Amino acid sequence: MFISMLWMTALRPATCETNPISCRLWVEPQLPGLSMNGDFIIGGIFSIHNYMILEQSNYSTQELQFARAMQFAIYEINNRTDLLPGISLGYDIHDSCAGVPMAVKVAFALANGVETVFNVSESCSKSGSSAVTALVGESGSTPTMSMARILGLFGIPQVSHFATCACLSDKRQYPAFFRTIPSDHYQAAALAKLVKYFGWTWIGAVRSDSDYGNNGMASFLKAAQEEGICVEYSEAYYRTQPRSKLERVANVIRRSTARVIVAFLAAGDMRILLEELVRNPPPPLQWIGSETWISHPEFLRFNMCSGAVGFGVPRSVIPGLREFLLELTPAQALKSPWFTEFWERSFSCSLKKQTGSSVGARECDGSEDIRALQNPYTDTSQLRITNMVYKATYAIAHAIHGAICNDTQCDRTIKLSPLQILEQLKKVNFTMKNGFQVSFDSRGDPVAVYELINWQFKKDGALDFMTVGQYDSSKPRGQEFSMSRAISWMGGQTKVPVSVCSESCPPGTRKAVQKGKPICCYDCIPCADGEISNATDSLDCEHCPPEFWSNERRFSCLPKPVEFLSWEDPLSIILTAFSVFGAFVALSVAVVFYKHRTSPIVRANNSELSFLLLFALALCFLCSLTFIGEPSGWSCMLRHTAFGITFVLCISCVLGKTIVVLMAFRATLPGSNVMKWFGPPEQRLSVLVFTLIQVLICILWLTISPPFPFKNFKHYKERIILECRLGSAIGFWAVLGYIGLLAVLCFVLAFLARKLPDNFNEAKFITFSMLIFCAVWITFIPAYFSSPGKFTVAVEIFAILASSFGLIICIFAPKCFIIVFRPDQNTKKHLMGKVQSKSL
Repeated sequence: MFISMLWMTALRPATCETNPISCRLWVEPQLPGLSMNGDFIIGGIFSIHNYMILEQSNYSTQELQFARAMQFAIYEINNRTDLLPGISLGYDIHDSCAGVPMAVKVAFALANGVETVFNVSESCSKSGSSAVTALVGESGSTPTMSMARILGLFGIPQVSHFATCACLSDKRQYPAFFRTIPSDHYQAAALAKLVKYFGWTWIGAVRSDSDYGNNGMASFLKAAQEEGICVEYSEAYYRTQPRSKLERVANVIRRSTARVIVAFLAAGDMRILLEELVRNPPPPLQWIGSETWISHPEFLRFNMCSGAVGFGVPRSVIPGLREFLLELTPAQALKSPWFTEFWERSFSCSLKKQTGSSVGARECDGSEDIRALQNPYTDTSQLRITNMVYKATYAIAHAIHGAICNDTQCDRTIKLSPLQILEQLKKVNFTMKNGFQVSFDSRGDPVAVYELINWQFKKDGALDFMTVGQYDSSKPRGQEFSMSRAISWMGGQTKVPVSVCSESCPPGTRKAVQKGKPICCYDCIPCADGEISNATDSLDCEHCPPEFWSNERRFSCLPKPVEFLSWEDPLSIILTAFSVFGAFVALSVAVVFYKHRTSPIVRANNSELSFLLLFALALCFLCSLTFIGEPSGWSCMLRHTAFGITFVLCISCVLGKTIVVLMAFRATLPGSNVMKWFGPPEQRLSVLVFTLIQVLICILWLTISPPFPFKNFKHYKERIILECRLGSAIGFWAVLGYIGLLAVLCFVLAFLARKLPDNFNEAKFITFSMLIFCAVWITFIPAYFSSPGKFTVAVEIFAILASSFGLIICIFAPKCFIIVFRPDQNTKKHLMGKVQSKSL
């Protein structure tokens, strides 16, 4: 009801009486709390009270200091000879009660003046002139916006010292608005960078449910999102809302898991919230504050906010201001209701019994010492916002000077309109005597410079403000923020608090967002085999290059071990030993045969083919050595061709021996002369022809698509198999198939000759050897394709050695046994079956 009435009275027009040249306001105008006449009047509006209901204890001594700073600036300007010489400035300073209705009413009062009756010749208007040339204020963004909309219609400049809402930079809505304090656009960006700088990704947020809080928090949340910061909760509260809302917000803060809370609150809202939290303190919190309360001395009594950090306007010194503030006497206090209330509340006494003050029954007796007071009014150690008032007043004075003064003098008779002051304010650019620069950009904003303020305990245990860093928006991107000293964190800790939804994922893991939760809440998933992450909080794991593999902890790619059948491998040593042993056996047999070359058993079994076969077997044993060692271009070609040619040479000799046995039997039949068709020359030619066919196949293979070294990445993921690729599979199978064809042919012929009537029949031994040979290589095929890595080569070597040992044992072991151990059987008669043989 009270607010509605104020709106109606503020907007109610003047009404003309019977006299056509006179009109009267319907209600009494709003009178200033402090005023002084002058050639030009500057208006001022401050939130001396936090409510319009005066019964509540809501007096702000800091706002009173702001009002007094404006007084001091005007007194100082009036005594200067270089600024507005010969011109006196006056002031009308009002109380907005931190409310929109009262602010609007004051705006009309400053525009219309305090006269209740207007006498004009043409109309009931004031012909476009206003009671003030410009005004300083307001402290809050929401009341300021209401005033700026009204004053902008008349072109009356308004310079605020504390309204920071970024929305006020919109010149289409607020064409006559300026401010000496930076916009929240810069503060929100600075706060987001501050949170990011200290690694906090999980925060709480609380704001005033007003234009200041809502717009400021919206800017902060947008900047925080760009920095990858998550918000657990974002609550709003305004001091006039029901207590149940306050309790709900306080309980959300108490239950939260975030240890950092960003408070974009007006001073009045912050004080009420802290008083509620003190009733049942939450776990220790790291408070991040906006400039409205982070440097407000009234909040130092809340120890729960120790370690709080936030950005505030730079601290300053205003010479002479403290003495001016302390000159207030009881007599002067009686001249203004603001001073009277301040005096009585500060000293708990009544200046006059008849005032009916309820502050205290004791009458002030003159013994009160204002210098002994410890409150925001007398505290000039942290002049931050106060300096903004000081700068705003001087900015208006310089604008007036630019409009009415030339190089030598000023003309007080000039009828100065607010629009002239508005144009001059856009041009002001000067340096205050305390060193601060004053100018406005195209949006009416100053350069954004902040100090990073930290609440630290002094030696006496009391909290105090300390400047620990700075933010300057005029510096290059990335260099705006700087630290100058160590920060004391919540509870006096020296270690930066941790506030994350999930602990950082170490290298070797990646982040996986938890379903239904913000991106800052995640699980750490280990990278898969062959993938790494070498940074903290990696979003994805990277694949290692093909020749590399991840280490055990998945944070580095290491070269894959290369696997091949090396000479140092125990398996290689065993196979090499068997190969050398086999070759030695072949040579030993050759020596035995050579030594007994004239013996019947050697002569009867075609000694020439036997020596060639032993030579071929020695080569077969030795060719297995080409499969050992690191594959190279020449070794890949050599191992397969040597294998193919030596085995064909070996099988050709066996085939020749088999044919000789068959021909020899045919030659014993009456009238047969078959041996003349397969004598020694033909035997040599057959071996040569069979071998040349294999040589031709190998030449074609090596010419068209030879074997080559190849790094196999697919068989094993964690290591490289260095192997010989076949090149042409047809060539390989042609070589192997040709060997198989000769082996089968030899086996069939030997099988047919196994029952010939000789006492020592070589055909049956050849049959056994071919049977072993074929069995080995038939088994080799599936084993070759199923063996992994170096074991593929080992299987191939084993097949070579097994088939070679099978041949040498089955064919030559019985002969050597007779030659060495049974010389009595090494006779022609015995071989021809004329002597009864004993079972072997």
